[in-house]
This record gives sequence, C-alpha cells and structure tokens, in this order.
Amino acid sequence: MKILLHVCCAVCAAYCLEKLRQEGHEVTGFFYNPNIHPEQEYLKRLEETERLGREQRFPLIVGDYNLEAWSRRIKGWEQEPEGGRRCPECFGLRLEATAKLAEEKRFEAFATTLTVSPHKNAKVINKIGSDIANGLFLTRDFKKQDGFKKTQELAKQYNLYRQDYCGCIYSLKERRKDGRIHKKARPLGHKDETS
Repeated sequence: MKILLHVCCAVCAAYCLEKLRQEGHEVTGFFYNPNIHPEQEYLKRLEETERLGREQRFPLIVGDYNLEAWSRRIKGWEQEPEGGRRCPECFGLRLEATAKLAEEKRFEAFATTLTVSPHKNAKVINKIGSDIANGLFLTRDFKKQDGFKKTQELAKQYNLYRQDYCGCIYSLKERRKDGRIHKKARPLGHKDETS
C-alpha cells in the first residue's frame, strides 16, 4: 500500500519507516510541524529528517512552517500542561494537513509517527486520525513491541539528533521550569543525549 507518513522528527521516523516497510508498504514522509519552536529547532529537526530520507531512500514532502496557523489552532489552551487539551488540537492540525495531502496525491492511506512516543496517547491520536480520514487513516501504536526502545537504538545507529522536548513553546517552557532543560537555545548540530 502507498502510505503518506506524517513525520514529527527523524528519530521517530526511522523506526516507523522500518516497521511500515517490513509490512510491505511503500512509504513517503510528510514533515509538517508548525508547532516547533524556535525556528532554529524546527530547522534542525527538518535537517535531520532530510538526512534520514537520503540515507534510507525515503521520499519526503515538506509542509509549510506556519507558526501563526498553529497559534490560532491552540488559542485558549496555552496554559494547559503537556499532554493536556492543547495537544489534541496540535495533533489535529497536523493530521488534517496530512489527510488533505494524502487525498490530493492519491495515497492509499496515511499514518503518523506521533504514536511511537511514550509521552503521547496513541488512542487519542488514532481517534483524531480516524475521525478526519474517511477510512484513509492507518491506525497504529508504534510504541508497542518495544517501538520506542527501537527508535532510540536506530537514533544511535544513524547518529540522529535527539531533541529533549516535544516541540512547542509551551512544552519547552514546561521542561525548563522543571529543570529538564537548562539552555535557552542549542546551536545547530548540537547532539543531546538526554532524550
């Protein structure tokens, strides 16, 4: 099956791509993450995803970096904690864009790498995808069967940049507040072993 895979970062993509290919699917990536802040972080995650694409012969479509659209979508939920009501809005924005592109480009299905993270609720993500997709969404919980552990192994194997927060400004502030991030911004090329 020809699948469009929404990609949040190279680390998550490496395992999800491998898993879908093992199932016999032809996979194209879609990097659409207007939530990522600051732009320097967005560019670093994109750069790593493009490198993985070249190394794995993984076609990649890059969506617009439209922070304003994301800000409008999550308006009113800014004070929610990570994992709260803001996150489903963010997931929805990205999955709606993926569904639209999948339909336009005539993919047979679409999926997302978001479910490989132990910090994200796969049931919530799969429901959002199913609700917007008219049967096109490929329901998966990529963290099952040691999926997250395998993402970390592949990240080391490919020497991928591993970020230490989800991506949005609010998750960044939350991580700084509880001491998990001590730096305001990391230079491009910085390898962080904490995530």
